[in-house]
Amino acid sequence: MIDKSINKNIDRIRLKLKTVPETPGVYQYLDESGKVIYVGKARNLQRRVSSYFNRYDDHSSKIKMLVRHIYDLRTTVVATEVDALLLENNLIKQYQPRYNSMLKDDKTYPFLCITDEEYPRLLFTRDRTRIKGQFFGPYPNQRILRELQDIIRKLFSYRNCKKKLHWDEKTQKCIGSDRPCMNHQIGLCKAPCAGLQSKEEYLETFRRIRQILRGDFGDILDAMKRDMFALADQLRFEEAEVIRRKIRLLEEYQYKSTVVNTNVRDVDVFSILSDSKYAYVNMMRIKNGSIIYSFSNEIKKQLDESDAEILATIIPALHEQTESTAREAIVPFAIEEIPDEYLHLTIPTRGDRKELLELSLRNVRAHQHQCFHQRLLLNPDEAQGLESKEQPFSKRNQLMERLQKELHLKRLPVHIECFDNSNIQGSYPVAAMVRFTNGKPDKNEYRKFNIKTVEGPDDYASMAEVIFRRYKRLNEEGKELPGLLIVDGGAGQMEVARRVIVEELGFDIPIAGLAKDNRHHTSELLCYDEYWQIRVVGLKPTDELFHLMERIQDEVHRFAITFHRDKRSKGTIRTQLTDIPGIGQKTARDLLLRFGSIKEVRLQTLDDLTKAIGPSKAKIVFDYLHDNETFPHKNV
Repeated sequence: MIDKSINKNIDRIRLKLKTVPETPGVYQYLDESGKVIYVGKARNLQRRVSSYFNRYDDHSSKIKMLVRHIYDLRTTVVATEVDALLLENNLIKQYQPRYNSMLKDDKTYPFLCITDEEYPRLLFTRDRTRIKGQFFGPYPNQRILRELQDIIRKLFSYRNCKKKLHWDEKTQKCIGSDRPCMNHQIGLCKAPCAGLQSKEEYLETFRRIRQILRGDFGDILDAMKRDMFALADQLRFEEAEVIRRKIRLLEEYQYKSTVVNTNVRDVDVFSILSDSKYAYVNMMRIKNGSIIYSFSNEIKKQLDESDAEILATIIPALHEQTESTAREAIVPFAIEEIPDEYLHLTIPTRGDRKELLELSLRNVRAHQHQCFHQRLLLNPDEAQGLESKEQPFSKRNQLMERLQKELHLKRLPVHIECFDNSNIQGSYPVAAMVRFTNGKPDKNEYRKFNIKTVEGPDDYASMAEVIFRRYKRLNEEGKELPGLLIVDGGAGQMEVARRVIVEELGFDIPIAGLAKDNRHHTSELLCYDEYWQIRVVGLKPTDELFHLMERIQDEVHRFAITFHRDKRSKGTIRTQLTDIPGIGQKTARDLLLRFGSIKEVRLQTLDDLTKAIGPSKAKIVFDYLHDNETFPHKNV
């Protein structure tokens, strides 16, 4: 048992532990302010709750942090493990505890909602809190949802207006409007508001819409075929043809989503991948052999939970959120905390269910890669070490192997160095170099260069100077040369680099160029062939290798521009105010921050300058600025 040096409230907690029963239930940990910071479930509350305060040294650093912040605990006894599972899910949603791993806010994901109205509507929404009704989703992206919504609109006529309609039992009429709107005239609504469609027929339309959204295509197709044949028997062939076109439309949509045979009738599929900080979960809903939707989400780990522990929490949340009717779930491994009475878990080894699990894994792997790539672009330092055991290095290694193949390189380009120049009409010319190791930015090896030998705006000469200085020095220090040199530019810059590397230094470093279009976006990758002729490497803009090249070019440009801005800023101060004897960088900066420009500084009185920088320095500046022979006013 821990002592007061770890948690000063341990005496109170110890007394409470004695009263915790050995039954299934849910426990909550509270901090000193009374806020719930963690919610958990257990088959045996006494054993689980006590384990946090025993064997303290065996816990991870995050669990130790949780234990130090526990001020109080409370437990709720339930009858079964299923009750504990459901109660835990509800309490996590209610309290949003700090140390529980939870799904990201689902407001960013689109849903379809059948509104809770007497005459329902079908709405698109991202916020489930603002509308009352039955929600279907979340859908992986807006395009898929809009496609489904468009199909439903072609199949059925229903209202999308905001009129408040009410069925009056006395008059047996719908009260809401006397005149049909334009939607009725163009065939999108049968105008129940004007009494042109009965309430029973309208509600039957939405019963069928619900079937489609749940993936129950079989029953609705059978019903539509019966309607078609009945109309044909009555010689109403035009109406029958309309239904036949709708049947074909629905069958085409069903065919596109079918991935296994219809023996897999109502199943959920879950898969997970994780790294040191995040877990990535995919859920697929399967109905009659069709994927109704596939949903992936990112979860930030709070207590170094295992994949099984995360799924034990997330599966009930997703099962409820998506209003799933499935009684079976396909999972990659055993999850003991989910009782069979709640959901029967299947770990497939072959057949259709195995194919579905592999498909879910491909989805979650793609989502992990997307999240990691976005994180790498926004904050490369944060992304360090977040790769999963399955994916990271092998993925980058595959990209390096592809790059080697595309450029016909003799060896794997483990180290890639890229150069860029920056100046304004030749003023403050600088250059920068970034290094990527195994496809990742290696910031310790970034380098800045002041251009020393070039006068005026000459990008070619500037590039030649920095490449020569860089690799001559590497060679003198006996350090490894890069596997690939990239210049931020087209054929001209590549030829400059070739002359320096091959003709002047005599090194064997492969050279490539990254050209930009007229919108300053990466457009193509160039390289030399065996005859020193420049060729374009055929990469699609959606290719991962193209994205890597784009990132390298953006990074070297950012680094060069930042260096140029810093130098220009310092140079502006140095050449005008710091030319005054006795005035340094700090004083010059204080004056510019206070008055905005050299011109404004010169317009100030001696008293104004004294208030800003003190009497002695104020007199030096004032005398210097008002000495017409000394200070170059024309440049102010």
